[in-house]
Amino acid sequence: MKTANDNSVMPPDSNLRKPCRPGRRKRLGSATVEFAFVAPLFFLLVFGMVEFGRMVMIQQVITNASREGARKAVLDGASSSNVKSAVVTYMSNGGVTIATSNVTISPADPTTAVAGSPVTVTVSVPFSQVSWLPSPMFLGSRQMIASTVMRREAVE
Repeated sequence: MKTANDNSVMPPDSNLRKPCRPGRRKRLGSATVEFAFVAPLFFLLVFGMVEFGRMVMIQQVITNASREGARKAVLDGASSSNVKSAVVTYMSNGGVTIATSNVTISPADPTTAVAGSPVTVTVSVPFSQVSWLPSPMFLGSRQMIASTVMRREAVE
């Protein structure tokens, strides 16, 4: 029994195999033109998602770093250098390198705060310093800031 896919059913010079060829010749470069229109938008969306995702990740890291710094700052015997080094260490463990000048503590010497008074640790990083893209498109000039306030724990 012969099937429709068997070559012996159709004559060898049949035109049934080539119904689209004349139309295909007219559309030979259409895929290239369509890609040229869609590619810039596609790449813009992809790079925007990468940049936004990195921003969210870095914001979370600096928020946690400020929290760790505030935990150190509210304890007895805490010094500003210990607090800043704890924040810088946390940031470097998170894959972000910052200087101690990016960390501010209020009051500047946490040991001067009385028991129960607030101690604030603020971490700031320019997004252009931590972006994965060579030239950030959307968030390049943004300063990322996280601040944590905790009450001073002291034994009087």
